[in-house]
Amino acid sequence: MKIGDIRDMTADQLDDELIKLKKEQFNLRFQRATGQLENTARVREVRRTIAQIKTLSNEKSAQSARD
Repeated sequence: MKIGDIRDMTADQLDDELIKLKKEQFNLRFQRATGQLENTARVREVRRTIAQIKTLSNEKSAQSARD
């Protein structure tokens, strides 16, 4: 997911996407532990996307608090 796509999301959409990615991260960790993980790069992508969503969510909440 590109940062531009994330910036266009509303706060509710960001929360929904964050929940979805957290579930995927859990599943990826489980697959790695059992030796079934094929795409190891996906772990990094998910982790980074989670960080981007959290950052933008905090920026939006700070912006609305200032207004």
